[in-house]
Amino acid sequence: MDSQEKIVQVIYQVIDETNAGLPPEGRLEKSTETVLFGRNGKLDSLGVVHFIVAVEDRLRDDLDISVTLADERAMSQKSSPFRSVATLAAYITQLTEQEA
Repeated sequence: MDSQEKIVQVIYQVIDETNAGLPPEGRLEKSTETVLFGRNGKLDSLGVVHFIVAVEDRLRDDLDISVTLADERAMSQKSSPFRSVATLAAYITQLTEQEA
């Protein structure tokens, strides 16, 4: 399993945790295509903040990756890295490669 696949698995674990507190119609699907935020997204702005913090915590605990996802770099991008599971995983991979 490569690093991006491991990151996707961490995001899926956070989806499971998030879904535990959501009604059935608001639950997130465990797919790289799942839209997290924005048009057709299931999370509101506060939900995205909680989700991102949970991803940061789990990355640190499970993969020993320490990153800050919601920073100026993320907010200044033309396309939000928080749009979908795939864009979030790609963004985390990019950050970890830059720090390596």
